[in-house]
Amino acid sequence: MSLNPKIGDWHGKRVWLVGASSGIGLAVARQLHTLGAQVLVSARRAGPLQDFASAHPGSLALPLDVTDREAVARVTAQALEGGPLDLVCYCAGHYNAMRATAIDLDDLLRHHEINTVGLLHLLHAITPALLAQGHGHISLVSSVAGYRGLPQAMAYGPTKAALINLAETLYLDLQPKGLGISLVNPGFVETPLTAGNQFHMPALISADEAAREMIKGWGQGQFEIHFPRRFTRVMKLLALLPYRLYFAAVRRSTGL
Repeated sequence: MSLNPKIGDWHGKRVWLVGASSGIGLAVARQLHTLGAQVLVSARRAGPLQDFASAHPGSLALPLDVTDREAVARVTAQALEGGPLDLVCYCAGHYNAMRATAIDLDDLLRHHEINTVGLLHLLHAITPALLAQGHGHISLVSSVAGYRGLPQAMAYGPTKAALINLAETLYLDLQPKGLGISLVNPGFVETPLTAGNQFHMPALISADEAAREMIKGWGQGQFEIHFPRRFTRVMKLLALLPYRLYFAAVRRSTGL
């Protein structure tokens, strides 16, 4: 049983991807354009957005710093000028490995500003418009790192845990109003964000593979879209363990 309206035909759909200058967001933008959607792309770096718009006729580049509340409101208005939005996906993210034994407060707060507060800025700007139009879909890109605490995730993990809780709350509040809500929980994906990892990333997949999984999940009306399942299923099982067993399992599997 699907929890959301299924998005099977993308022709003519208007899609806004926030955080689409590289990685998963850019891969989704390319694939949705190929499927016939009008794609709006936002990120801080204007250059890659303009390159995408030039190479994909009909798309629109909307440079945006999600930490700037007024800018988010202004760009949201620009995105809506062309008509109702069928999907708004928050792909923006910041990631650096961090342990509690070596806290970098500035970088820790940067994680929260981009991964969490930026999303709140977008929700504040876009949700009234989606409610007024009576349809649309909001998708949040979180991570399996948000399921439970992990070593080296002092900065990143809590922001993704917040998105998981937020997506569940949004679904309960907005699904009865006619909006679709989905939560994307990838495992390890080969992107500029993960390129600096100094540890083995099991079941690593490409950004194009991740994009295909997301589009398939939206097409099936899924609430949680998680992949690759050979890895995410293990993470889900670990998350069910009581603390004594969970802590021991994580330490044994990571060596940390």
